[in-house]
Amino acid sequence: MKINIPNISLVALVGISGSGKSTFARKHFKDTEIVSSDRCRAMIADDENEKTATNEAFQLLHQIVSLRLKRGKLTVVDATNTQNTGRKELVALAKKHHVLPVAIVLDIPVETCLERNLNRTDREIPDYAIRRQHKELKRSLRQLKKEGFRQIQVIRSVEEMEAVEEIIRTKLYNDKTELTGPFDIIGDVHGCFDELVLLLDKLGYQITEVPEANGNYGLQVIPPQGRQAIFLGDLVDRGPKSPEVLKLVISMVRSGAALCVPGNHDIKLMRKLKGNPVQVKHGLEKTMEQLEGASPEFLHDIRSFIDQLISHFVLDGGNLVVAHAGLKEEMQGKTSGAVRSFCLFGDTTGETDELGLPVRYDWTQDYKGAALVAYGHTPVAAAEFSNNTINLDTGCVFGGELSAMRYPEKEIISVEALDTYAVSSRPFKEVINQDTIPNIQDVVGKKVVSTSLMGNVTIKEENNWAALETIGRFAVNPKWLIYLPPTMSPAETSSLPDMLEHPDEVFKYFANREVKQVICQEKHMGSRAVVIVCRNEAVVRKRFGIEGEGIGTCYTRSGRAFFDNKDTEQALLKRLQEALTKVNFWEQMQTDWVCLDCELMPWSVKAGELLEKQYAAVGCAANTGLEMAIAALQNTAERGIDVGDLLHDFQYKKDSAALFTDAYRHHCWEVKSLEDYKLAPFHILATEGKVHTDKTHLWHMEQLHQLCAADPAILKATTYKVVNLDSEEACKQATNWWMEMTSQGGEGMVVKPLDFISLEDGKLLQPALKCRGKEYLRIIYGPDYTHPDKISVLKQRRLSHKRSLAVREFALGIEGLQRFVAKQSFAKVHECTFSVLALESEAIDPRL
Repeated sequence: MKINIPNISLVALVGISGSGKSTFARKHFKDTEIVSSDRCRAMIADDENEKTATNEAFQLLHQIVSLRLKRGKLTVVDATNTQNTGRKELVALAKKHHVLPVAIVLDIPVETCLERNLNRTDREIPDYAIRRQHKELKRSLRQLKKEGFRQIQVIRSVEEMEAVEEIIRTKLYNDKTELTGPFDIIGDVHGCFDELVLLLDKLGYQITEVPEANGNYGLQVIPPQGRQAIFLGDLVDRGPKSPEVLKLVISMVRSGAALCVPGNHDIKLMRKLKGNPVQVKHGLEKTMEQLEGASPEFLHDIRSFIDQLISHFVLDGGNLVVAHAGLKEEMQGKTSGAVRSFCLFGDTTGETDELGLPVRYDWTQDYKGAALVAYGHTPVAAAEFSNNTINLDTGCVFGGELSAMRYPEKEIISVEALDTYAVSSRPFKEVINQDTIPNIQDVVGKKVVSTSLMGNVTIKEENNWAALETIGRFAVNPKWLIYLPPTMSPAETSSLPDMLEHPDEVFKYFANREVKQVICQEKHMGSRAVVIVCRNEAVVRKRFGIEGEGIGTCYTRSGRAFFDNKDTEQALLKRLQEALTKVNFWEQMQTDWVCLDCELMPWSVKAGELLEKQYAAVGCAANTGLEMAIAALQNTAERGIDVGDLLHDFQYKKDSAALFTDAYRHHCWEVKSLEDYKLAPFHILATEGKVHTDKTHLWHMEQLHQLCAADPAILKATTYKVVNLDSEEACKQATNWWMEMTSQGGEGMVVKPLDFISLEDGKLLQPALKCRGKEYLRIIYGPDYTHPDKISVLKQRRLSHKRSLAVREFALGIEGLQRFVAKQSFAKVHECTFSVLALESEAIDPRL
């Protein structure tokens, strides 16, 4: 004898004391599956026979049962369960956790149980108690079905109990975990037959006409090798060809080419065909018109087909769940009226809106399940992943698209609607605006941009025009422009006679604003570069909406492509991508893309024309001209003519010109191969779902040092020091480090509060100050800027405008990243990056 039970169920053993329930349970179930009232009593009171602990024991029993059922574990309750009050609680637990309650009744003759009880040594139960239990059991046999037990098995003798060979655990109909795909999951069709044929063709399915037989309606659909389609329901209503869609889908399901779950519109059609009272509206009227004249056999086939559809499927070992309106984690793989209702209608509040439609709660916002849930039901403008769910109803019947997701590839395939067949009473759910061209009306004129870091930032009308030209003529694809870095202010002027900038002033600035720790980072001899790199081109297409531009981009502070040669750019990004993979970055950050703030060297790569036509020309002319002038002055002096201080002045100029030439040469080297480039990343700006401004700069440095170690041939780690500003010795050591670095030709350092974002009295503090070396500043201010007459003038420089610009651009840059990560429209993201460009056109001394 074999007994079949659902593999996810609550099994209540029902039998009087001495009927052999515990022995039966141990024989057929795992020890961990059995929850015994006696065992719970012992856990409470150290004695299975302690009757005063019975209430607490059953509280514990119900708690254990509840926790197991929540996890979808088969649970067996070993108790007498002869009273309907106790069974009622078990049925309620099964209903709460959406599992089927099963009763296995051991109706063993009472005389046998009395005899067994007489021979027991572990406990003593009065005969009258056993006879009372027997009477309760007999009454129970007539009530079990009404109480809600979906399956009842009665064993009426010891021989019959011993003859039970096996308890067979039967999978629920929704359990298709053995099917691993690959699948093509298709959203709501709603009678759009022509679009469905186009989509299937795009997915690689071959549809041919064959002689009608075995309910195939004259259609044969051959899927791509190994693939299977899955329809998410709502096959009918609103569209022009619901009968044709039904014939195609029914034939595919019967041939094994497809699976199908029901939608609420399908169920409503079935109920109408069964003669149940339903309101013929919301598209059902069109379907009924299209079915006029259909044969009784076809109508019966429709009813039967829809009636046999399962509410949802759990596939691929539990990694994929498909349901028309989605399904919460605790309902997946289970069965109940509530589960079926959720699959058909989603999570409704019970209220109706102004249109008389049910108010829906967006269950995906709280979804944390491991299974990817593919669903439809609520039209969206574009299929988009959210919390491991994907809505594939892209409103084809309303003039949108018919969409499918290839699984496990998670690739979205869509075809546009051939017509608008119905008007949606609700607007589609908001999705990212994929428009790549900034609307001129959105950028011209005075603009006020709201930021989270410093409130409103005002952009003057005249500055917008300069930004518009840069974006329109020179920038990379605007979809890449999710961030532009801010300008950076220098420190206050040094009090030292021959120094314009010095670490002492930087440390004082931050210390006076109660910053306790700063990080000093080497300022590289290169050009600022924003680098975006993705795992692959599919991620670029999915997340940035860009095709055919490789795995990422590298652009300058003004949004221009860093490399003229696209192949060189992509080769560099490929090396970076491989390094990210090597250090397990994608998995650790749970991302498929990253935006990095970097310095790219040598400086001559981007500033080659500037070097050749300005700096080199100045150096060459100065050295040549001054050498001739000095020679003439020396000849004049030798002839006894007094040249005064001219010879000394020109010699000073010549020495300064030589220092000038040496200074810019430190920033240049010949580039013959990819490894002659050096990329120094210093910020992990953003990854999927995260802007990393909540991390300290030390965290950024530590993460990026690991990355640079993965490919030191092209990646340069930024040296740094963390300085406690309360320590005079620490400040001195950092100053010495700066002096040593700059004396060897280094540019200088950037000093930042250790926290990425720091406030002073609620206002944004300077995110960074640069402190450049004496010889590097010679490039900026001219060969002889250190002459006392000149440096005294330069020391009067004003920094307030530069610093105001720095914090505004910083706030806008972070705001743009936050909007992109939050999947706001590109228009909202570009509002920020465009504003940074606009601010860059403000009149300010470019040497600061």
